Amino acid sequence: MRVVLGVSGASGAMLALAAARHLRRLGAELHLVLSPMARRTLELELGPDAAPELIGLAHRLHDPQDLGAQIASGSFAVAGMIVAPCSMRSLAAIAHGLDDNLLTRAAGVQLKERRPLILLAREAPLTLAHLRNMTAATECGAIILPPVPAFYLCPATLAEAADQIAARAVDLLRLAPAQATPWTPPKGQDHGP
Repeated sequence: MRVVLGVSGASGAMLALAAARHLRRLGAELHLVLSPMARRTLELELGPDAAPELIGLAHRLHDPQDLGAQIASGSFAVAGMIVAPCSMRSLAAIAHGLDDNLLTRAAGVQLKERRPLILLAREAPLTLAHLRNMTAATECGAIILPPVPAFYLCPATLAEAADQIAARAVDLLRLAPAQATPWTPPKGQDHGP
């Protein structure tokens, strides 16, 4: 069970670490692509140990400029790909088939092979261009999963919120029984949030 994890330079680096941890717990063979800005964002948001920890969770780290890597080919079977976080630049490239680096090429491969592609699109507020790119990516087969916290679960920390979001992303790959905490209505209520 191989999975590609792409990490762009958008804010939300803890999402990448949380997704990698979930995938490793499931026993996935993790292929990692880090953009240059992703490395910088990991250090800025999580400290100097974040990138080494993320790389340590991967089975294989791919150079983002190596368009000849295995994950750039549809013949290299993977279960799907998560881009966490997904910058608006990466989203635009994916939505319009601009396979200009390994992250966007690997994402394009998932679309052409009809494999799951989960994009944790990270930006706020959204411009019309962002919304149109999300529509285009969805029309191509991607799943847009904005990293919105499950407030109804009352997470105690930002890490808990990120962990739930990452679990939802991994669940969308349909590799195993759901890992995300489900909504459970309080006793006496039969409707959700």
